[in-house]
Amino acid sequence: MSTNIGVILKDVLDMKIEELPGGVPQPEPDQVCLSMGPVGICGSDVHYWQTGRIGDFIVKAPMVLGHESAGTVCAIGGDVKHLQVGDRVAVEPGYPCYTCSACLGGRYNLCPDMKFCATPPYDGSLCQYYCHKAAFCFKLPDHVSLDEGALLEPLSVAVHACQRGKLSFGQKVLVCGAGPIGLVNMMVAKAGGASVTITDISESRLAKAKEMGADAIFHVTNRDSRETAEEIVNLSGYSDLTIECTGVESSIGTGLWATKPGGSYVQVGYGKAEVNFPIVAVGIREIDIYGIFRYANCYPKALALVASGAVNVKSLITHRFPLKDALKAFELTKAGTGVKVIIDCDN
Repeated sequence: MSTNIGVILKDVLDMKIEELPGGVPQPEPDQVCLSMGPVGICGSDVHYWQTGRIGDFIVKAPMVLGHESAGTVCAIGGDVKHLQVGDRVAVEPGYPCYTCSACLGGRYNLCPDMKFCATPPYDGSLCQYYCHKAAFCFKLPDHVSLDEGALLEPLSVAVHACQRGKLSFGQKVLVCGAGPIGLVNMMVAKAGGASVTITDISESRLAKAKEMGADAIFHVTNRDSRETAEEIVNLSGYSDLTIECTGVESSIGTGLWATKPGGSYVQVGYGKAEVNFPIVAVGIREIDIYGIFRYANCYPKALALVASGAVNVKSLITHRFPLKDALKAFELTKAGTGVKVIIDCDN
């Protein structure tokens, strides 16, 4: 096949399924070309579609969407030694410069020259064929599916969040938000030996969280952060580690109030650029606050969690569509229906 069909964001609210220029791409010496399989829709994809920007990342030219992906190697560059045609791989969607202080210090997610799929101006992987740096393509064991490979991306966010918060065995963890990112954080925390309470405003998402192993669920109906925190503490006690996955100001306050003195708090969700939060409570209780931005060196750990059976990411998938119905898949995701929507690029 010489054509390459993809999902292109032309402009705000203008998304098309059409042939990409240039046909099937050819890999550079350090790249592989992939016949793409499943690609998950992330909230960031929807946000770019609806608003054309996330913070300082602004869509200024047509861009292929998608970054939660896996595929099969169909061509390799001349310098690639660890992969061969036919290998099934998960795609870590960003690759850094390798030379800046962040990269050399092992925190390449903070590289100022990061090239990340479906983050302007770089194209994503929601297409039939896609080339990527081979060093950031991870071969899947035979018993790990392409679906699981695609979902290593959100799972790596959770691995990074739990590492930043210094998760340890036996802790009480509070996860604020039972969307896809909240659920993977719940699963990683439980795999690390923690008990998890998870909150949300949606009863259906809380039911899904309970089905997937939450120790306790809490339906948020009160926008008063401190009162909500008191109710959560009455339910399951103060948290050793809180992982906030909504970015909503009231939820941030709740998470901080519900964290024990000397505990840790990780901000995963992004909402408004500036929020109010109880800084005095943070200070006098010595709560350690951590931010996260994507992940670094987490794909091998995420793959190990899936390959060992410690985490079941397939349980996140609620809907799937062929590539030709990608617009329907995006509409479903925008409506908040289900948990994780998958688009099959090979179908």
